[in-house]
Amino acid sequence: MSTRPGRGLGRGLASLIPDEALQMDVLPSERDGLRKVPIEEIKPNPEQPRTEFESEALADLVASIRAHGILSPLVVRRADGRYVLIAGERRLRAAALAGLTEVPVVVRESETGSNQLELALVENLQRVDLDPIESARGFQRLIDEYGYTQDRVAASVGKDRSTVANLVRLLKLPEFVLEALRAGKITAGHARALLPLAEDGNLPSVLAKVIEQGLNVRQTERLANELTKTPAEPVTGEPVEKEKKDRQQQYGYAVKLLEEALHTSVVIQPTPNGGGRIVVDYSDPEDLERLLELLQAGKS
Repeated sequence: MSTRPGRGLGRGLASLIPDEALQMDVLPSERDGLRKVPIEEIKPNPEQPRTEFESEALADLVASIRAHGILSPLVVRRADGRYVLIAGERRLRAAALAGLTEVPVVVRESETGSNQLELALVENLQRVDLDPIESARGFQRLIDEYGYTQDRVAASVGKDRSTVANLVRLLKLPEFVLEALRAGKITAGHARALLPLAEDGNLPSVLAKVIEQGLNVRQTERLANELTKTPAEPVTGEPVEKEKKDRQQQYGYAVKLLEEALHTSVVIQPTPNGGGRIVVDYSDPEDLERLLELLQAGKS
């Protein structure tokens, strides 16, 4: 994959040299034309995974455009007599705020509209500044609407498969948890720790406790595990509290080992007779196949 522009360039200038300029042919060719078109003739990108644009970063880009112009053209396709944006929505918004009436564009005519929409979604997901939920929803769209596997998503956006799987699993959480994540009140690690409580009525109070008390990810995991396991019946005359604490430490250590080995969420549910169940989470049939392959490899 091509090298991304470094952060040393500054936020404004780095924004003017987007990922797609490094990853796709944006130079004029026999098939693709470079031209200037009125901003009002460009329709927004329907495959833009970003739903919010940071005002401070956008202001930096506006200032850079006023000072230097647009250094890299937007990428568009023709549709119904207008231009549909494929890549460059931040530049388009900033150009309008900077008072420009026209912007330079490269017109991609070589592929069908459907293929170009797919390409636009993939290219936007390659950006490093999407929040976890924007990325997760974009990954899920590639899977649902374009038939991607998680392996293909990972290869297309330059991420590990486990990263894609973990982000997609976050979409199982209720919207109020996702909003807390997007607002920065919790991290993606906290959200993954809350997955066992996705359909639990205790989730709102647990989330509030995590935020109010500033619990770290491990503390959140322990709290979620405590609420999802079946407590063992104490035996009269035994030092119950010490044994309970020792068991909790053992369960926590076991959960950590299993999750590191399987790259997914694991819940241990003890039963009163001293046994229990281990619940291993998987996101789809492909993820289940991955887990089975890991277990099979461990036997050989």
